[in-house]
Amino acid sequence: MGLFGKFAFSDGRWTRGGPTAVPFLLVDVHDSRIATIDHWRADASGGRFFLGYEPRIYFEEPDASPPVDVDAEAEGFAAWAREATGSELDPAEVRPLLASPEGAPPADESVELTVDRLAALAGLPPLEWPTEADGYAS
Repeated sequence: MGLFGKFAFSDGRWTRGGPTAVPFLLVDVHDSRIATIDHWRADASGGRFFLGYEPRIYFEEPDASPPVDVDAEAEGFAAWAREATGSELDPAEVRPLLASPEGAPPADESVELTVDRLAALAGLPPLEWPTEADGYAS
């Protein structure tokens, strides 16, 4: 089984659970196959996208999540990174990391690897993933 957990980046650091300030990035991992990414800026704008698979594809339930406009979300995440870290991020670098709205398999075996790649692009410090004893389902 995979990792289940919620991680937030705010105030320049990663924490388990919810964010402590705005701007923030919230990463909610489900079984190492889906990561829901919520990003919010100081002006209360933000967005949501998925890494790995979109829930509607993974669970084979069309109503589990609306299809994501990956181009708009890549642009929005690049704007978030510029505000949160000062990184100049090309949305074209973000786009391939997002879950395919058509259901194509992800490039990485687990979403933790994709989260690591996304964080590095955005200039975030590495996320310290929990061990199997404190975050993985058995």
